[in-house]
Amino acid sequence: MTKQISSALQAWKAPDNFLTIKTLDCHTGGEPLRIITEGFPELEGNTVLERRRYCMEHFDHLRTALMFEPRGHADMYGALITPAERESSHFGAIFIHNEGYSTMCGHAIIAMSKFAVESGMVPSAGEHTEVRIDAPCGLIRAWTKQDSSGQVIETSFDCVPSFVAQRDVIVNLPTLGEVRFDLAYGGAFYAYVHAADVGLKCDSKHYDQLIQVGREIKQAVNQQFKIEHPFEEDLSFLYGTIFVEELDHPELHSRNVCVFAEGEVDRSPTGSGVSGRVAIHYARGDLALEQQITIGSILDSRFDVQVQSTLDYGPYSAIIPRVTGSAHIAAKSEFIIDPSDPLKDGFIFR
Repeated sequence: MTKQISSALQAWKAPDNFLTIKTLDCHTGGEPLRIITEGFPELEGNTVLERRRYCMEHFDHLRTALMFEPRGHADMYGALITPAERESSHFGAIFIHNEGYSTMCGHAIIAMSKFAVESGMVPSAGEHTEVRIDAPCGLIRAWTKQDSSGQVIETSFDCVPSFVAQRDVIVNLPTLGEVRFDLAYGGAFYAYVHAADVGLKCDSKHYDQLIQVGREIKQAVNQQFKIEHPFEEDLSFLYGTIFVEELDHPELHSRNVCVFAEGEVDRSPTGSGVSGRVAIHYARGDLALEQQITIGSILDSRFDVQVQSTLDYGPYSAIIPRVTGSAHIAAKSEFIIDPSDPLKDGFIFR
């Protein structure tokens, strides 16, 4: 490309009536996160949940524009940074995806913490820096670990109180009949199913079948069971299905594949998902307090997780999980929305 052509391309500017939204794109263990940094309209409300409701009512077309094709894809995930809800917090976050809005996202916490510290949005405290984020499910405390150059090499976070809502219950599926699952909450509710029980493995060869069966399980559980958070109606819904595969591996305890929203597959082990996982293991007596396990993903990316402490949470005996992982930068983008474009709000085929 000649300098003249390059200069002409770089000189192009969007007309004043176009909307420009800037993002920082990254991934945690392969799971994408599009952090919206500039251009999104201001959200009204005093809490993260109030701002999330306002976004649903007034700007959901921008969620689809940024998550769907042609700017995104069926498995895109994003985060809106909001003002802090609590005086002691650094900022708030709203999580978006192909179906709507989630209540908690561990991979997003890990990525946002990294770039909050590296950008100076949260001042670095040296090797370890605490980041306090107001999520829809509550306050999340995270700690970044930095190398000598100031780069964040890993992040740990303490999730909200996590608990087992139902254990060893049966859901009836139209195609597979009776399937046993555990219902647990780690910032979001998931139905946990042993992959072997439905003839699957947590690997890329079974990707399409995992989506199909995961969606079927989610739909059936929603029809046959009532999902209730003890304190917040906005958190009372089933977010997805998590398939679990036991492993005989020197480094990995097990593998997770989370199918959530409208058939999205988490490329990471799922931060809220492993939080619910350790709540199940602790309730069964399989895991001791502060005993760390490593859970892998469909890509073999990994999160370390342990039960940090225990507490009573409404009617439940709950735990505080601690999850550790790492994130990486992928792109710095500027998206343009032409008001005359018939496909400006995006489209999706799944």
